[in-house]
Amino acid sequence: MKNLKNKSLLLICLFISLSSTQAQILEAPDRKEGEGPWSQLIIRGATLINGTLAPPIGPVDIVVENNIIVDVKIVGYPGVPIEESRRPKLRPGGKELNAEGLYIMPGFIDTHAHIGGESQGTSAEYVFKLWMGHGITTIVDPSSGNGLDWVLNEKRKSAQNKITAPRIMAYTAFGQGSKQPISTGEQARKWVQNNAKLGADGIKFFGASPEVMTAALDENKKLGLRSKMHHAQLYVGSWNVLNSARAGLTSLEHWYGLPEALFDDRTVQDYSLDYNYQNEQDRFGEAGQLWKQAAAPYSDKWNSVMNELIDLDFTLSPTFVIYEANRDLNRARRAEFHEEYTLPSLWDYYAPSRQSHGSYWHNWGTEQEIEWKENYKLWMTFINEFKNRGGRVTVGTDAGFIYELYGFAYPRELELLREAGFHPLEVIKAATLNGAEAIGMDKEIGSIEVGKLADFVIVEENPLENLQTLYGTGAIKLTEDNKVIRVGGVKYTIKDGIIYDAKKLLSDVRNMVKKEKEKTNYKLTQPGMNKD
Repeated sequence: MKNLKNKSLLLICLFISLSSTQAQILEAPDRKEGEGPWSQLIIRGATLINGTLAPPIGPVDIVVENNIIVDVKIVGYPGVPIEESRRPKLRPGGKELNAEGLYIMPGFIDTHAHIGGESQGTSAEYVFKLWMGHGITTIVDPSSGNGLDWVLNEKRKSAQNKITAPRIMAYTAFGQGSKQPISTGEQARKWVQNNAKLGADGIKFFGASPEVMTAALDENKKLGLRSKMHHAQLYVGSWNVLNSARAGLTSLEHWYGLPEALFDDRTVQDYSLDYNYQNEQDRFGEAGQLWKQAAAPYSDKWNSVMNELIDLDFTLSPTFVIYEANRDLNRARRAEFHEEYTLPSLWDYYAPSRQSHGSYWHNWGTEQEIEWKENYKLWMTFINEFKNRGGRVTVGTDAGFIYELYGFAYPRELELLREAGFHPLEVIKAATLNGAEAIGMDKEIGSIEVGKLADFVIVEENPLENLQTLYGTGAIKLTEDNKVIRVGGVKYTIKDGIIYDAKKLLSDVRNMVKKEKEKTNYKLTQPGMNKD
C-alpha cells in the first residue's frame, strides 16, 4: 500500500509539474471573420442530415431568431421547384442564406481537443481556424494545458463571439495548480471544490490512489461536473475503467484501463522485463499488444464489463485517429495536408525524439505496425458492439501529436468509426448529439431542433456517401470529361448564428504556414532526410 501511495504522489506531481510549467500559447485575436449575427437568419432549401439517426430529408428551411432555432420547415420535394408560399417569411433586417443543393448538419463536437501547445509552436488562432474550417463548433479542452485562467478567458471570448473559435468546455487536469501533492481523500475533495469555484467544466484524471480517486470523483459528481480519464499505466493495475465508472467517472478517453478490466487470466499487462514507462516507444509499442491479452470478444467477461459500463451511462471517446500512425506510420507522416497546413515548429515536434510527447519513433517498423493493426481490430469490435447495445460513443481527436493535425484529424476519426462498423448516420450522431450528451449540453446543441442554438455545418457533397469530402483538402473526383478535380470541404461553419466561410478560414491557416516557412526558408522533409 505504501508503494501504491508513493506512485500516486509521483504521478500527481508529474502532471502538476507539466501543467504548471507549460508556457501559454498566443491568444486568439479579435474576430474579423464571419457575418452576423442577425435578429433573424433563414437557411433556405438544404437537405438536413440530423444527429438523431433520422434519414436525410429536404429541402428544408431553417429559421433562427437571436441564435435560437425557431422553425425547421419542410418546403418541398427533391427535384421539384419550391413554392414560395410554403416558405417562412424573411423579416426586415433578417438574413437569407441560399443552401439549395447543399447538406446541413449540426455543428460538430470534438470531445478531446487540446488547444495547441507552446512546445508545438501553435497559436490559438491557428488551432481555432483549423477546427472551425472543418465544422467543429464545440470542443472540450481536456486538462487545460495552457492554464485554467487562460482557457476560461478564451472560453468567455468565444461565448461572446469576440474571437473566431469554437465553443469551449474547460476540463482541468486533476491536481493542476495544487501547491502540494494530493495524497488523501480530504485533500482531493477540497481541490475538486476549488476547481468548481474557479469555473472549470470538469476534470481530466490520469491516475491516483483508490482513496484519492474515489473521493475526487464522488465530490465532482456531487457538484454536477463531468469527468474524463486517461488511465495511465502507472496506476491501471489498481484502478481500471470499472473502478472509475463505479465511482462516478463519466467518460473514458482512448482505451487504457479497458483491456485491463477485461483481463480474465492475468492481473497485469505482459510487460517486457526491460520495459520503462518513461521510454515512449516501450509505452506505446507494447500498448499495441494489450487488447489480445484481454478476454475474447463476446465472452462472458467481455459481455459483463460492457453491459455494466452501459448500465452506468458511461461514455467512450476512443480517439482512434491519434494512434493511427502506430499501424501505418508512412501514411500518417505523408498525409497531403501537412505540406500546406502544418507549421514548421509542429512538424519538427512530430519528428522522432526521446523528449517530445508522442514522437516515439525510436525504432518503429513492421512488427510494431502488425501488432497495432490487430489491436485496432479488437478495439474496434468492442467500440462497435458498445454502440450497438446502446452505449454512447463520441468523436474526440487528441490532435497536435503523433502526426495528427487539428481539424484534419476530425474527418479521419469519422472514417475510423465507419471502419469500426458504424453506419454513416451513426457516425454523424457520434459527432453531434452523442458529444452534446457527454458534456451535458444536449438541450442546447447536438441536433437541429426547435429551441436549440444555431450551430451548423453546411457542405456541398453528401458526407454519408463519402466522409472524405469533409477534409479541408476535399476528395478526389474524376469528371465525365476525364478531368481530376477536388470536391467537398466544409462550405459554411455557423456558430451562434454567425456564418463563417470555412474555406477562407483554412486559407488563413495556409498563409500562416507559408509566412512561417518564408522566415527561415523552411522545407518540410521526412525524418532522417537531408534538408538540402
